[in-house]
Amino acid sequence: MKRVYMTTGLAFVLITIVFFAASATNFGTQASAQSPKPMKAKAFKHACTQAKAGYAACRALQSTTSVATPASQTQAGVTPNAQAPGASAPYSPANLAAAYKLPTSANVAQTVAIVDAYDDPNAESDLATYRSHFGLPACTSSNGCFRKVNQSGGTSYPAANSGWAGEISLDVDMVSAICNHCKILLVEANSSSLSDLGTAVNTAVSLGANEISNSYGGSQSSSDTSSCNAYYNHPGVAVTASSGDGGPAVESPADCPHVVAVGGTSLNSNGSETAWNTSSTEGAGGGCSSYITRPGWENNTLTGCAQRAVADVSAVADPNTGVYVYDSYQSGGWLQYGGTSASSPIIASVYALAGGVSGDAASIPWNKRANGCLFSVGGKSYAYQTGLGSPNGTGCF
Repeated sequence: MKRVYMTTGLAFVLITIVFFAASATNFGTQASAQSPKPMKAKAFKHACTQAKAGYAACRALQSTTSVATPASQTQAGVTPNAQAPGASAPYSPANLAAAYKLPTSANVAQTVAIVDAYDDPNAESDLATYRSHFGLPACTSSNGCFRKVNQSGGTSYPAANSGWAGEISLDVDMVSAICNHCKILLVEANSSSLSDLGTAVNTAVSLGANEISNSYGGSQSSSDTSSCNAYYNHPGVAVTASSGDGGPAVESPADCPHVVAVGGTSLNSNGSETAWNTSSTEGAGGGCSSYITRPGWENNTLTGCAQRAVADVSAVADPNTGVYVYDSYQSGGWLQYGGTSASSPIIASVYALAGGVSGDAASIPWNKRANGCLFSVGGKSYAYQTGLGSPNGTGCF
């Protein structure tokens, strides 16, 4: 069974319970082991303001009030083969590992880069609070696990921004949640212009990132092909990008042919998962690109798109089935977050758990999808907002 949510203003309201039909495709399915636990409705706000042409907005949705401090946890004793998260939202690292059948202590030699705009002065200290609270190994600049640079690779950081600081906290916390032995490289762009953010992506590659998460997006334009080639074409590096939070529509850089476009789901406490689609203006992005040619590995029989289709894969993004984040910079400490800003670093970190990539990362789920290594979201083989599905282990990454 699953729960369906819709909003009135900013409040999420439970409206019905319907039966969940499992997919009969070759993909894995998420079975309903028990009824979802009741969740209190919360109000959420966009962490970043709407972007003008040539700029990007971060795709984080933040609870407007703090949440109770989560119970202290450790990774010991976690059973990652369960399909239910094991608790109701907001979800912890152990809950996410359980939902997506991920190993909880894989000691992989991978560096996951986070690219965002502006500075979060508290990024390292907030990261330490999150990791310590959930029993994750320390990740600091002194032990070589955490590094923060500007878009040129230096340490003269851009101006601080509270909205993007929340985005940064969400991103580094999700990398920590999924791949707790990965190194984290935070690259802060001078501004939210797509050119500055793209420059930061290239810097992340030059500094040795194996995976790069981009939790932001801007409007499609006729210049997308050139910017995709200039900033987001890095064979051997898994570059992910959020598909958007405004409902079905295509954004850049998620539309880039070598980027893994990450959509969003609603993840219930029993493991059932549906497309995150709160309303016509709030939910995961997705659709057919107006400018980007369809990559040869993308199956247009499934997508129905003559051009590039978005998304490729997905993970939890609905803020009402969201995740714990710790953010202290002009914010309330423990908060509940969602948006495809959550799903992008989750998927980047699943690529890291899989040991990195060679060649084109975006093609891998498409080429391996018949192996049962994806959960079909809502029983569908493909949908714009959720792509081919969510992780069922690391086999499709």
